[in-house]
Amino acid sequence: MTHPYFLTVAYAGGAFHGWQIQTSLRSGQGDLWQALRAFDPEAPMPQGTGRTDAGVHARAQGVLIHTARAWDPYRLLAALNAHLPKDIRVMQAQPAPEGFFPRQHAVAKRYIYRLGLGPAEDPLLAPFRWHVHQAVPLDLAAMADAVPPLLGTHDFSSFRCVECAAKTPVRTLHGIRIVPGEAGAELIFEGSSFLMHQVRIMTGTLVEVGKGRRRPDSLPAVLAAKDRTRAGLTAPPWGLCMEKVWYEARWGMGDPSPWGERE
Repeated sequence: MTHPYFLTVAYAGGAFHGWQIQTSLRSGQGDLWQALRAFDPEAPMPQGTGRTDAGVHARAQGVLIHTARAWDPYRLLAALNAHLPKDIRVMQAQPAPEGFFPRQHAVAKRYIYRLGLGPAEDPLLAPFRWHVHQAVPLDLAAMADAVPPLLGTHDFSSFRCVECAAKTPVRTLHGIRIVPGEAGAELIFEGSSFLMHQVRIMTGTLVEVGKGRRRPDSLPAVLAAKDRTRAGLTAPPWGLCMEKVWYEARWGMGDPSPWGERE
């Protein structure tokens, strides 16, 4: 008999080759499994909510683990963190109900892409933002005007990495918000799930709108083309962070999804 626990894991992705375990490269899943086996040698591999690309950060990677004995949640959190490097941390731990699997039972996710703007890159924020160098300000209003055609359920083949192995390119986007901040901006993407590099390609395309290289009304044609070459560049990974995941309400894992549970 094993005991299931659900963890919320955060990591600064710069030194990781993604979440998924690698044979010889560092990963979030690999680091967490190594920490768990330091005091539970037979523990199976932790299972995450979703992959993150190499260099992408996470504030709320949901992870299911199984331990050989029952733990007080805080002591489990502390034991894992004692064996983890400082750039990855278990932020919360709680018992998980039998039958709960974070990947299968996730119904919505929020990713935030952070842009650095202004005349020079802030060295203290550089590992977590893509600094857009240019002589004139990025037109955030034009970028916001380009968003509406992307919302809803569509075939997002134009915003899909050619290496994406998803069975279908159809996804549902609930919202994209562009929030200006001090010397920067946040692009907040919320949807049922995302294709490989989808958020980064949408970000790169919207930045091209903000630079005046694309018209705000050009996005419907890009979407309809179902052709990756019609969209913009793939924004670099270090500006992207997995911020929040919503799960089916029946499992009692956090807040219910504001958009309902299934497409």
